[in-house]
Amino acid sequence: MQSKAVSVEDYLKEIPAERQAAMLKLMEICRKELKGFEEVISYGMLGYVVPKSIYPAGYHCTPELPLPFVNIASQKNFIALYHMGVYGSTKLLDWFVAEYPKHAKGKLDMGKSCIRFKKMEDIPFALIQELLGKMSMQDWINQYESLYVKKK
Repeated sequence: MQSKAVSVEDYLKEIPAERQAAMLKLMEICRKELKGFEEVISYGMLGYVVPKSIYPAGYHCTPELPLPFVNIASQKNFIALYHMGVYGSTKLLDWFVAEYPKHAKGKLDMGKSCIRFKKMEDIPFALIQELLGKMSMQDWINQYESLYVKKK
């Protein structure tokens, strides 16, 4: 469920009341840990992207857009955290999967880069903060280029 919001403020107005506190906490964590990333609306979600001024090539799928790193979204039945670094790093993914049960009550509900939280009270904010702190912008650019940018 993609939002039609064009600004972060508009996106926040669309979030159901029972999810407001959790979304604001996730945004606070992103703002604290994702140094240098730009907060935008990206793919109908809140996005944290590498600014085009730092990485002018943009995202290989859509070069006119900045390189995405993390998105958070209020979906129909859950809050989702999309972390592109987990998608491309087996080491980071393995660490996260091993740590999750130590920080959360329920079973991990995860796709390739999407971590879903159905109960707001079960979101492991400290673990998410630790996850976001594990990869700098330059780490992400290096990983992205090693996986997705064709060498000349």
